[in-house]
Amino acid sequence: MFFRDDSHIKEINRLKKQVSDLQLAMHKLTQELHFEAGLKRSHILRLKNGDSISDDYIINNRSYVDLTPESAYKIYNNLDQDFVLLDVSANSYSPVKEFPEALKIPLDDLAQNLHRLPGKSKHYMIISEDGVKSIKACKFLNLHGYFYLSNISGGYSFWPEFKNLKEFVSRGDAA
Repeated sequence: MFFRDDSHIKEINRLKKQVSDLQLAMHKLTQELHFEAGLKRSHILRLKNGDSISDDYIINNRSYVDLTPESAYKIYNNLDQDFVLLDVSANSYSPVKEFPEALKIPLDDLAQNLHRLPGKSKHYMIISEDGVKSIKACKFLNLHGYFYLSNISGGYSFWPEFKNLKEFVSRGDAA
């Protein structure tokens, strides 16, 4: 098709750009909608399972829960609780004592190992050396459709069962 003047071509190019911008905006909105739907499903799932969640978690659309080490310890020791313990500590990290049932995937390797996770609807309690990598893991997993996540604040550093072990090992090293 031939146009007699450049104004037609400019108008067509402007419209093409506008369509492209609209498609990009629709794609972003679709992603946001999927994320929001996943987040709401997570809120409902937590409530259905009797989890205690704060008003802040719902009102501010929090995508994971921060558990105190004491709360995580209670869940961990409750045989009726179904969860996956995910350890995202660095390979070089050696805790005072390890969790034998933990799924160990260092944060740096998580993207390449999502296939090892048992499912997006599972409850994941995520631990790391001091709780920083576990926060990053929660945020990363959210972006990949995982919403039933609990970050163990303070990580191994504040795990109740390990506090006495750390003191014992420290005293043993000093001797």
